Amino acid sequence: MSDAARVDAAQRLDRLWRRGREFLGSEYAILGGAMSWLSERNLVSAISNAGGFGVIACGSLGPDELGAEIEATAALTDRPFGVNLITMHPDLMELIDTCARHGVSHVALAGGLPPAAAISRLKGAGIKVLAFAPALALAKRLVRNGVDALVIEGMEAGGHIGPVSTGVLAQEILPFIQEVPIFVAGGIGRGAAIAMYLGAGASGVQMGTRFVGASECIAHPKFKQAFFRGHARDAVLSVQLDDRFPVIPVRALANKGTQLFLEKQREVIAKVDSGDLSQAEAQLAIERFWAGALRRAAIDGDVELGSVMAGQSVGLVKNEEPTADIIKQLIEEAIDALDVMAVREAPSGSPPTPPTG
Repeated sequence: MSDAARVDAAQRLDRLWRRGREFLGSEYAILGGAMSWLSERNLVSAISNAGGFGVIACGSLGPDELGAEIEATAALTDRPFGVNLITMHPDLMELIDTCARHGVSHVALAGGLPPAAAISRLKGAGIKVLAFAPALALAKRLVRNGVDALVIEGMEAGGHIGPVSTGVLAQEILPFIQEVPIFVAGGIGRGAAIAMYLGAGASGVQMGTRFVGASECIAHPKFKQAFFRGHARDAVLSVQLDDRFPVIPVRALANKGTQLFLEKQREVIAKVDSGDLSQAEAQLAIERFWAGALRRAAIDGDVELGSVMAGQSVGLVKNEEPTADIIKQLIEEAIDALDVMAVREAPSGSPPTPPTG
């Protein structure tokens, strides 16, 4: 690529995600996916310092714990970052107040349809609200309810996911929502994919799995090694054996724990059928099986029995490297992809003059 062509491609990238960059206040419109236990002060600040937009995963933290994490993150970066809150958290309103007291600029509401009261409270505090849209109808509803931006996350992502692929969601939603910026997530591991979704109308992207390989990520070395060895086909969905006992789909690397979860379901289903357990008791036993399973793998390093949550882009994570290098590579790949598109879009030269005589 010539220097001039590279400048043109970089300028095109700037134009394509300008709306997302301005919304986030960051150099690049790359949101860090909120990964429980891992999206904490070190990784979040590293993403923001490298020009992206880090997001703290609140998970089950209480208001005081979240406040301490926000303060610790702010001590490591002077750039903007956000917080991801789970809508089912019993202290949701108190967590929102904590974000407001600590000057958090953006909050992503995840884990279900955000309550109108939560959106109102955030906006009343001057906080920009992001929400996850699993379908066009819900995307339109969220916009009507006042959210400032949307994230559309496909089933290629790691952790708890929906049933529709990123590519299909992008086609379903991007052409029909113009009122707010939209960030695409799920299965994105290279800059070419970023360029593709920006070209389709996205204002930016969200990435989680790719940053597990960051040197600033506190994941246990065994957890990271599982990612480095993993392939897309290894990141599988949890299986539900009986419609009476719903299992929220989780994408993680297959291991012994995956098989033990199936055995646990069979065990409690048999006890219900024999009258030894009530349906409510059985459902609770199934849900408790994975309690702490992600921490067991990500922090303690038990990658055999713990839950190694990973997206299908895990096969693109091959080694540990600084967050800044990861983001730099993504930008270079996006610029390269945009240059290739420009070459293909350029008008062809004049046809050769036919021979005479």
